[in-house]
Amino acid sequence: MIFSQTVEYALRSVVWLASHTDSPQTVQQIAAATQVPSNYLAKVMNSLRRTGLVESRRGLGGGYILARAADLTVLDVVNTVDPIGRIVTCPLGLRSHGLNLCPLHKRLDEAIGLIEKSFVKTKIIDLVVQNDGAESICGDAPCAGPGGKS
Repeated sequence: MIFSQTVEYALRSVVWLASHTDSPQTVQQIAAATQVPSNYLAKVMNSLRRTGLVESRRGLGGGYILARAADLTVLDVVNTVDPIGRIVTCPLGLRSHGLNLCPLHKRLDEAIGLIEKSFVKTKIIDLVVQNDGAESICGDAPCAGPGGKS
């Protein structure tokens, strides 16, 4: 897998929250729906909360909600939990390369750049609404679209 398990879990959770904007979701609800261990998910959710991607509400009926569902991108989530690193100098530390990357590392950095471009163009809300018939992270129930409506 190219991305860490933390990134995968964070993305699953954020997509779930984007599909359930009508009420806060508890860690247990999110964990059950996204098949993420609840102890690990609690840490992921705290990280997302600290950076302002999600908000938490205490008390009865509390849980997590997305702070900004409309413009949140996949890159926002990825960079919050495990930032994508670009290759700016020779990873081998070869002085002969100086500030120029060898052809291999230049190509790898270009590929990383393409991933970033794709992720910045992909809004989380776009991952909720399924138009191709594929089952989404929302499981058996149809995912809610923007505003929590199915």
